[in-house]
Amino acid sequence: QVHLVESGGGLVQTGGSMRLSCAASGYQFNRLALGWFRQAPGKEREFVAAISRSTRNSDYAESVKGRFTISRDNDKKTVYLEMNNVKPEDTAVYYCAANNRAILMTVLSRASDYDYWGQGTQVTVSS
Repeated sequence: QVHLVESGGGLVQTGGSMRLSCAASGYQFNRLALGWFRQAPGKEREFVAAISRSTRNSDYAESVKGRFTISRDNDKKTVYLEMNNVKPEDTAVYYCAANNRAILMTVLSRASDYDYWGQGTQVTVSS
């Protein structure tokens, strides 16, 4: 069983930066493919970014490319989402997700690919 806990959310001004963290436990971290998703009020959950087990592959939603960076620290068993130049439309609850069945280089961008989810952390971007 994989347990995920997000942290680092809060209030940030337009154009500012924020880093989200997601600590994992209960499974060998380097065997997890990881992703970040978000859900704004009244909207469906959407893909933000994902990273493979190997760390060499990643993928991003078009809306965050060039602004957000996903990374992982296998020693700390943590995945990060560095958010730069944030916009009001980035306001959402952000969730990290894990898949423990992916092969080494696979990047997963669909919510249905993930079996484990964190509780979410609120990010609010003020205009």
